[in-house]
Amino acid sequence: MSSRDRVLGRVRRALAGLPADPVPYEEAVARSYLRQHGERSPERTVDLLAENLAEYRALVHRCTAGELPALLAGLLAARGARTVLVPPGLDPGWLAASDAERIPDRAESTPAELDRVDSVVTACALAVAETGTLVLDGSADQGRRRITLIPDHHVCVVRAPAQVVASVPLALERLDPARPLTWISGPSATSDIELDRVEGVHGPRTLEVVLVEDRS
Repeated sequence: MSSRDRVLGRVRRALAGLPADPVPYEEAVARSYLRQHGERSPERTVDLLAENLAEYRALVHRCTAGELPALLAGLLAARGARTVLVPPGLDPGWLAASDAERIPDRAESTPAELDRVDSVVTACALAVAETGTLVLDGSADQGRRRITLIPDHHVCVVRAPAQVVASVPLALERLDPARPLTWISGPSATSDIELDRVEGVHGPRTLEVVLVEDRS
């Protein structure tokens, strides 16, 4: 018998004498928490996202759709990126101004091969303003989860305000729980007991977020 079986057996024995509860779980658990903290305009929500991303040491850039290719090319050039990992569904126009070699997201790529790539550029599913969080769901313009965990430099493009929500409860309403969700709040970082911060241990050392704003 495994430890799991022992624990579940004890739970069953403890509950054996209790009457059945006909109330569904969704109704039994009160969910009266705030759905968001305060009312904000879409513009202010995007501003809050930018502030919290920067608080987590992400590098935040803002542009229009027409300015995006030049901005991405500049970010990759400033990084000295000679190769860039590209999800299969990424808009090819986004990297049209960059000279970096495109590396496709392939299932057979090894971790060592991914580690040799200089940068990765992806879209996102949405972003959460109150927590400064990006959410990726493995869609074609975001690729497999591992391509945003192994390369040291990740550039994530967010359409604002369309992909920006105020809070986590509002985000959960728009996300598919059956998809492989990755929640990113700033570059990868960890601290030891003396609070010495080390970045890049569990993911990219550098996270750059581009807010592509609809200014119409």
